[in-house]
Amino acid sequence: MLEFPLNLGKRQFPPLAMALGYFDGVHLGHQQVILEAKKQARDAGLNSAVMTFDPHPSVVLGKAKKPIQYITPLTEKIRMIEQLGIDFLFIVHFTVEFANLLPQEFVDQYIIGLQVKHVVAGFDYTYGRMGKGNMETLPFHSREKFTYTVVPELTEGNTKISSTRIRSLLNEGKADQLKALLGRYYLTTGRVIHGDKRGRTIGFPTANIDLNDHYIIPPLGVYAVRMKVNDRWHQGVCNIGYVPTFHNEAVKLSVEVHLFDFDQDIYGQEVMIEWHRYLRKEQKFSSIEELVKQIEKDKQNALSYFKENRQSS
Repeated sequence: MLEFPLNLGKRQFPPLAMALGYFDGVHLGHQQVILEAKKQARDAGLNSAVMTFDPHPSVVLGKAKKPIQYITPLTEKIRMIEQLGIDFLFIVHFTVEFANLLPQEFVDQYIIGLQVKHVVAGFDYTYGRMGKGNMETLPFHSREKFTYTVVPELTEGNTKISSTRIRSLLNEGKADQLKALLGRYYLTTGRVIHGDKRGRTIGFPTANIDLNDHYIIPPLGVYAVRMKVNDRWHQGVCNIGYVPTFHNEAVKLSVEVHLFDFDQDIYGQEVMIEWHRYLRKEQKFSSIEELVKQIEKDKQNALSYFKENRQSS
């Protein structure tokens, strides 16, 4: 996949079938749009393309009250779109100037100007200043230079699959419900950093993970997870919190993973966490013995979960 940040100047591209969207999460609804563009490209002898935007429009338009957290930050989104076998990815830097383009200006510059011969987008896609352009106005703005496909709403459990719904489930800690919407478990990537190494003193060494990007972090608590280390998946439990048994005052949120039957030095390595199930809330224990007993219980609960779901390590 060739990746292009726009502005591109006068660069020429081969004729394209292009999917349009923000695509946070690259969930099953997004995949339907992207794979339809791939199919249209194959059927018409075109190259497949995706156009997305960065940062989130609310960052630029001042609607975000706090820093935006993403289901798939840009690096993760790029990786997932590449896995879908797309030829070209265009990343439009979302600015105030871009947001103020008239719908016709957007179509002229970012669709017709890029040699797009077929456009694919979801039924609710909008473009141009204040979202005045939509899939009903697209034929008028196309100047008969391209054809288009509107992808209908995709539902699960009679409810639309959407980034908003996924965000809501993540913020409620309902990691086990996400696979039906994402087509995979929720993923975060990060680097293993040095922690206070207390886990190893009680028989449960943990990898302290510094997340790479602005991911949505599930609520405080303990989760059944898998972690990918050196291209291999390992089962474990993850604690998100402030380690209350050891710290009276919360300093910094920590993401600590204890892997089962694992004994490797992985400091500095890039890892991927796959979030499976919320096990319990974070709590403070009156003694180290109580903590050890609970961690062992968490481990058994996670192992039971993985056995039920036949997840291979």
